Amino acid sequence: MITSEKYVRTDPKQKNGVPTTQDVLTHHLNSFGDIAGTMADYTAKSRFFTPDGLLHGSEAIRRFFVRLFEEFAKPGMSFEMLRQEVDGDTAYIVWKAETADNRFELGTDTFIVLNGKIVTQTFAGKISPKSGGGES
Repeated sequence: MITSEKYVRTDPKQKNGVPTTQDVLTHHLNSFGDIAGTMADYTAKSRFFTPDGLLHGSEAIRRFFVRLFEEFAKPGMSFEMLRQEVDGDTAYIVWKAETADNRFELGTDTFIVLNGKIVTQTFAGKISPKSGGGES
């Protein structure tokens, strides 16, 4: 299933003109594939915990997303959001996806948002390479 819908903001409140956690999550999801839009959600001090290690700062996070967007831009990509929750400064998503190279059987991200920016993100997933994909 290819999901092309955009995520709708469900919490219209802003605090003193600063985007809420829901605002930031919605922007982040709607910006997937757009490196400038995605990176607008982070700061130079943001941290991103991945199974491959901790990424410090916007430049390291940017490199991660450039590679990810390259994979997800290939034909045949599908994505399905399974769960999305926001509570205070924390957002949590659970999803699954398929690209030309991999099956993301389960993916989960947690976001900590302060002053309208993602200051900490975690990612974990069960990713299985497709047979024959990417082999030389």
